[in-house]
Amino acid sequence: MYTAHPDRYAEMPYRRTGRSGLQLPALSLGLWHNFGPDRPVETQRAILRRAFDLGVTHFDLANNYGPPPGSAESALGEALKADFAPYRDELVISTKAGYLMWPGPYGEWGSRKYLLSSLDQSLSRMGLEYVDIFYSHRPDPETPLEETMGALHTAVQQGKALYVGVSNYSPEQTREAARILAELGTPLLIHQPRYSMLDRRPETSGLLDALNELEVGSIAYSPLEQGLLTGRYLNGIPEDSRAASDSPFLNSDAVTEELVGKLRALNEIAGSRGQSLAQLALAWVLRQGRVTSALVGASSPRQLEDSVAAIGNLDFDADELARIDKIVQG
Repeated sequence: MYTAHPDRYAEMPYRRTGRSGLQLPALSLGLWHNFGPDRPVETQRAILRRAFDLGVTHFDLANNYGPPPGSAESALGEALKADFAPYRDELVISTKAGYLMWPGPYGEWGSRKYLLSSLDQSLSRMGLEYVDIFYSHRPDPETPLEETMGALHTAVQQGKALYVGVSNYSPEQTREAARILAELGTPLLIHQPRYSMLDRRPETSGLLDALNELEVGSIAYSPLEQGLLTGRYLNGIPEDSRAASDSPFLNSDAVTEELVGKLRALNEIAGSRGQSLAQLALAWVLRQGRVTSALVGASSPRQLEDSVAAIGNLDFDADELARIDKIVQG
């Protein structure tokens, strides 16, 4: 029987999510990869237990996480039942709907039918009565935004979600989503964008500025840029890496000599701070408090521990930030 560590809240900083009462840990655990049937169940459960012991109270999912789609939610459901039943009220569990889940015209995007049906399926897989955050995973170019946001509002009214969010929405779409939700009486809590030292779009597009103005929280996914910022690629492409497998999310063509040179230069800055490259990348995303939380994945408890150690140094001086910008921007 798992018993959570008594000092689990001693070190992890928690940040208020926009203009809400909800606080999230600086680092949250994403179950995008490593939580499917091809991974040992005991390893999955060990990662979740270690995360909670380290103060990582937020587990982030989507209906299509796995692979195959749905398997990450099922895996979490089993772990909740086996290990976390006494701790449900200490956890923030989020899921999303937007990408393909089943055949036909009602199995993806942002219709009311799809979103609410998907949420019911997600709750069933996880064995939950509600999720803490339910997201529209991507904007639907064919469905009126009023319908998509109305479905999120309904999920809250039905007691199946406590808060709602959006992911992959542009600044303009986010502003409109927030306006619609405010009129319905369900505030937009959080936006989940892709953001890293190598991907500055939330800055350059004005998204972070919009979220600040709207008083909406943010949680960054891929802060380690699909593993590029973990240090694995400092000497090229390892045979067992994601890039070597030509994953749809990272292929070998992306790992150029120029990029490797940048990674090595960033690694030198990390070393001068007493951090690994991954820790530097996570600390950079969390700098200045503009981002509420950063999502990390883990294939082992040890890897998770390395990521969580980033919270030991989240401060940067102006010279460090300038050097990072110069390296990344060439």
